[in-house]
Amino acid sequence: MTFATIGISLEKGSRSGGSVFIGHAFVELIIFILILVGISSSISETMLSYLTMIGCLMMLILGMMLIKSAKGDSTMEILESESRMKLSLNPIYAGILTSALNPYFVIWWLAAGTAILLHEYMISVFAVIAFIFGHWIADLGFIVAVASSSSKGKEMISKNTYKRTLYFCGGLLMTCGLWFLINYNNVSAMI
Repeated sequence: MTFATIGISLEKGSRSGGSVFIGHAFVELIIFILILVGISSSISETMLSYLTMIGCLMMLILGMMLIKSAKGDSTMEILESESRMKLSLNPIYAGILTSALNPYFVIWWLAAGTAILLHEYMISVFAVIAFIFGHWIADLGFIVAVASSSSKGKEMISKNTYKRTLYFCGGLLMTCGLWFLINYNNVSAMI
């Protein structure tokens, strides 16, 4: 999600960080509810493997979109590429996709996250609410800081550095997607 946030904020500006967070928080809210109703104990290894493969493919697609956007800058102005990208990559959807389809995010919530959330639930409903809001404040702060620094940094860097940053973020997204795809059986075994 960090690399997607950097790439999107370079394209759409610092306000996109809040939108990425909204998508991320939406996915987490669903996960919180599912954990509290007990669904985490019924997730099968096969289901996790499918989720991992879909997540890998989505990371590859998002990485290719960032690289395609950077390639377009070699013949067109940056503003033209920004208008193209606005049609193709919505920050809220990026937050949803990079959260829901990240195998390690899901594994963390099925393991450690479930334990933490259920521990808070045993204390009180207010402890759960405090945990969720505290978690979201930290997530929002991090995502907004990444988006703001990336977006403001764009004004200080050259067009070539801007393009290289998009290539780097797209390449890292694709590398992570390929790594997860190659090792998806190991990811599933971690549960």
